[in-house]
Amino acid sequence: MVSSGQHVFVNSNLPDLVVGIILLLVSLLVLCGCLIMIVKILASIFEGQVAVVIKKTLNTDFPFPFAWLTGYLAILVGAGMTFIVQSSSVFTSALTPLIGIGVISIERAYPLTLGSNIGTTTTAILAALASPGNTLRGSLQIALCHFFFNISGILLWYPIPFTRLPIRLAKGLGNISAKYRWFAVFYLLVFFFLIPLAVFGLSLAGWPVLVGVGAPVVFVLLLVVLLRLLQSRCPGALPAKLRSWNFLPLWMRSLQPWDDVVSLLVGCCQRRCCRVCCLLCGCGRCCRCSKCCEDLPEAQDTPVKAPEGFDNAAMSRDALDADPKAQAEAPGPETISSSTAL
Repeated sequence: MVSSGQHVFVNSNLPDLVVGIILLLVSLLVLCGCLIMIVKILASIFEGQVAVVIKKTLNTDFPFPFAWLTGYLAILVGAGMTFIVQSSSVFTSALTPLIGIGVISIERAYPLTLGSNIGTTTTAILAALASPGNTLRGSLQIALCHFFFNISGILLWYPIPFTRLPIRLAKGLGNISAKYRWFAVFYLLVFFFLIPLAVFGLSLAGWPVLVGVGAPVVFVLLLVVLLRLLQSRCPGALPAKLRSWNFLPLWMRSLQPWDDVVSLLVGCCQRRCCRVCCLLCGCGRCCRCSKCCEDLPEAQDTPVKAPEGFDNAAMSRDALDADPKAQAEAPGPETISSSTAL
């Protein structure tokens, strides 16, 4: 008989499944909270002249003809740092605020992230080495499969500059997410949940079903990529109608209609939540966003400093000093209304 031990739910009548779900949710909240705090702390630490010095140090290449070795050194640094902290998630989460404030460029963060993928394999190798003698061989085989799989990914996507597609894809997705904030959530749900779930479900139905559904989808994707390449590089080889995507409906070639729908839904939810808050606090005419106090006098415009492109003042001055033209064209402080600032 196994003893139940002492834990929070020892005296509760909850089944093991419910207890496991509760602990999973709590652990995810704690993990996300810790990562958010790491990002906030690093963003507050690397400010001023410290950020300028670190930016010049990390983004500097070796002198010619050894400049190509800089990326491989960054891979080793990323692997070593991940081996020290024993977590690639912590390392990449620490890189995120540094990229956001401009301390590390995306081109430099790319080899660091590849190195973290190698460093995270050391955890499995160490665990395999601690296995008993009768399972040591199998454990090492699995751990080395993980290691060489990540090595093959680096050999495929890094040595040749033309194959560094993740950099261009990251910039494209970043620009889209900056314009449409909901796209980041949509991307995570589709590519990390819906597509794997669909492939898993089709695989359970049998490989003929998987091939029959997956082959047309892959063919359409390849056709779209080929058409996009021809449009950008040799449009003269295409008919006039296929030289742009204007022949498609607007909702198929632009995210703006979808953004309008999302904005409408979010606005409706916001108004309903505001009305509920007004009812709970007992003052039904206190919330402007619920449209229940339109007859109240508008708030006076107060001078507010316009938001700047950089949160880091020292790095902004450094960028302006490096580009006199940008310094001449840089706008001064503006006074805008409080509603516009919000």
